[in-house]
Amino acid sequence: MKTLGLIGGMSWESTATYYRLLNEGVKERCGSLHSARILLYSVNFAEVEEMQAQGRWEDAAQMLGDIAVRLQTAGADYIMICTNTMHKVAPAVEARLSVPLLHIGDATGERVVADNIRTVGLLGTRFTMEHDFYRGRLQGKYGLTVLVPEKDDRTIVDRVIFQELCRGVISEGSRRHYRRIVGELAEKGAQAVILGCTEISLLLSPDNSRVLLYDTTALHASQGVAALLSA
Repeated sequence: MKTLGLIGGMSWESTATYYRLLNEGVKERCGSLHSARILLYSVNFAEVEEMQAQGRWEDAAQMLGDIAVRLQTAGADYIMICTNTMHKVAPAVEARLSVPLLHIGDATGERVVADNIRTVGLLGTRFTMEHDFYRGRLQGKYGLTVLVPEKDDRTIVDRVIFQELCRGVISEGSRRHYRRIVGELAEKGAQAVILGCTEISLLLSPDNSRVLLYDTTALHASQGVAALLSA
């Protein structure tokens, strides 16, 4: 089994989900008492969020790059950034590594294309919805048409992520807002909606939605399991 290096803590709630899914995936594939070989570096999310809010993406890239190199030096065969938003700095992190970085956009894009979906809605932080690093990858590499909510709804989605989900708060009112926004994206032509923030799966579940939802946390973790068990 290979060793997976996780850059987590953004937020710790979703990182805990990653840890569970990776171990469950290995156990399912290997049976018995098998579990995942994981090296985890969990950051102080307050520091990262401050960099995001201030637009200090070069500082964030430096921080995550340093962590990735430390995980590689410690023996990681693959690196994962356990958040969608911080994949904005993935190219800078990847450039410092000699081991593969498993990109959450690839885990998502590959599954969407395999399901013959061509138009998707995207929920996430305002950075993920408005900047090009995520939408651009889905559009350019996978040929997808990506729809995002209107400005006021993007504000709601972002606020719930940072003020509620990242703090472990689950609100039924916010769940209703999200379900409405998902429904409106479907009305605009989205065949499915990508939950492009690793916390959103704490609020919405693909199992109880009328619209097809792609849980990026689960897809990224599945990509990690495949890497762990690769030859």
